[in-house]
Amino acid sequence: MDSLWNYLRNQHDQPEVDSFIGGFAMSAVELTKKQQKALDKAMDRGGNFTNPFEKRSKNKWRRSPLYLLTVVMIAPYYWMITSSFKSVKELQEVPPTVYPKNWISGNYYDKNFDPMQFQQDVIQGLFQRYPDIKFGFFRFMYNSVFVNISITILTLFIGSLAAYVVAKHRFRGKRAIYLTIIGSMMIPWQVGLIPGFLLVDDFGWLNTYWAYIIPALPKAFIVFFLVQYLSSIPDELIEAARIDGAREFTIYWRIVLPLLKPALVAMMIFTAIGEWNNFLWPLIIVQTQDMANLPVALAFLRNTGAGNIGSQGVIMAASLITSIPTILLFFLTQKHFIRGIALSGLK
Repeated sequence: MDSLWNYLRNQHDQPEVDSFIGGFAMSAVELTKKQQKALDKAMDRGGNFTNPFEKRSKNKWRRSPLYLLTVVMIAPYYWMITSSFKSVKELQEVPPTVYPKNWISGNYYDKNFDPMQFQQDVIQGLFQRYPDIKFGFFRFMYNSVFVNISITILTLFIGSLAAYVVAKHRFRGKRAIYLTIIGSMMIPWQVGLIPGFLLVDDFGWLNTYWAYIIPALPKAFIVFFLVQYLSSIPDELIEAARIDGAREFTIYWRIVLPLLKPALVAMMIFTAIGEWNNFLWPLIIVQTQDMANLPVALAFLRNTGAGNIGSQGVIMAASLITSIPTILLFFLTQKHFIRGIALSGLK
């Protein structure tokens, strides 16, 4: 700073430099007295002229509750994974071990298991159970995957068609229909359990895939969500396609559907996870074990092994297999999911 002032004095007259320095100092004093608080707030808000190390340290303290919450959320999943690889003896230890001393795969498949005799520390693995069912535990996995894919695809197709009609067409009673769709979201789905069961029974669909799929197709929230998304698409785009002679289904399939991709991905995740974890309705319509999905099969497994700590490892193994697909689905599509939620305008 001294060299700067000396340079100014050499280039200009002494009175001019002194008056400049005095004015600069006076403005700094006035700013400190009158506007320091406002300036500090502005700098903190804009992120300018702040110490980055001080800001990072503050952020660490602010984020510490999030880190703690993350540990709390991950802990049950960690316990499920480690318990699925523990032996019967280790599951009985008090206090319990944090991680397995010896990682074993017997809870999934125990090669030493002999159904004709009892052996200590040897249990019937998950994939060795259900000998009366073709493909055993894989049958439950197939039921869940087939039903989930069928419901997700059909639900998104029907919901997007309905949303396109409501959002981009004018007809008498449109507002009443849309209000009915929104109003149906306020009715708890449990209200329709008994009427739905009686209706499925009249059609002869009990213990079939039809009972899984058909009642799950109407999704009012999907229609509502996609209508909000379609409202951001200009009507001129669709009108131009109609002027060019495109049919309504062609407009839907080639113009509307590609534009709906982010929203459809978001709805796909909601639908897939919801149907994958669906328990109450499958429990009502299933009459034989071979038609059960994974949540129902897990309940059967838990009930048959109640009070037997040796079966807890098998239950944890089944729970781990049941939870993996939904976690993978979310991580693979989370970018599209966030984009779809953001562009829909919902908060």
